[in-house]
Amino acid sequence: MRAILNIQKQLMPDLLDVMKKRYTILRHIAASRLIGRRTLAASLNMTERVLRAEADFLKEQGLVDIDPAGIRLTEAGQKVLDEMEPMAKELFGLSELEEKIRDTFHISQVIIVPGDSDTSPYTKKEMGRAGASALRRYVSQETVIAVTGGSTMAEVATHLSPTTALKGSWFVPARGGLGESVEFQANTIASTMAKKTGGQYRLLHVPDHLGEEAYQSLIQEPNIRELIEVIRSARIVLHGIGEANVMAKRRRADEATFSALAREGALAEAFGYYFDRDGVVVHKMPTVGLRLEDIQQTETVIAVAGGKSKGESIASVLRFGHEDVLVTDEAAAREMLNYT
Repeated sequence: MRAILNIQKQLMPDLLDVMKKRYTILRHIAASRLIGRRTLAASLNMTERVLRAEADFLKEQGLVDIDPAGIRLTEAGQKVLDEMEPMAKELFGLSELEEKIRDTFHISQVIIVPGDSDTSPYTKKEMGRAGASALRRYVSQETVIAVTGGSTMAEVATHLSPTTALKGSWFVPARGGLGESVEFQANTIASTMAKKTGGQYRLLHVPDHLGEEAYQSLIQEPNIRELIEVIRSARIVLHGIGEANVMAKRRRADEATFSALAREGALAEAFGYYFDRDGVVVHKMPTVGLRLEDIQQTETVIAVAGGKSKGESIASVLRFGHEDVLVTDEAAAREMLNYT
């Protein structure tokens, strides 16, 4: 397939540009389910006149329906998208990019979606869909799955559906709550994933950041201790990656912590640990839930994170060396290669 596309690039470059444009339009419509023409044009950075012409063409082909409520994909349109998926990787140059990231950071599997989730909510939806697909690929019957919080993990949850393996699985929060928006807390995401898949869940009703005395007191409580043991037995960890300063702010860290993070060169945060450029843990929070040693023993660790702004942060966590699967977007992947 790559050889054929290379020939097409040389002989018919305009045709490939048209294919990429129409594939992108269909992808955005599929991610939105129903979207107005003006909103779609703005999200694609396309004039309404150009989009109207493309939408009319796609309607003529039976790939979309257009009515006063907006544009939606037809069954034929979804079939075309599914059939184009393998080709799209080559079309956007993503297969080669996946190979580079996989070889550079020594990861078993890399999945890259087109776009930049910093600027496109549809790219984040695509990452969520790809993250859900990756989870389905690795889950087995009666698996304990530990998940972190965040908007990207919430997007993964929306794209899950029942499978035999997922129905018998347990979803648990990887750590305590950050005190952020309820819909982005790990407890909420774990319960949403369970409800979407027909699985079961356990909740951890403790704050993420604790003083040492409070931490020691909590882990002595029998119910909390038993739940922590379940969390630490997780066979799959599904997590996001954040920028160090952004996550410290979300955790309402004090000035001393911010100064320490800057002094130690912290760039990224994942599951309560802060990493420097070389993937070395330079700071950690005394939180209830997964520990670094649990991550190192976990059978499958799946990271879902994207956006150009996070490229360096993602690279630093990957250098820690315990990710098995990375789901990211094109902008983050290209940015990551600048820090090799």
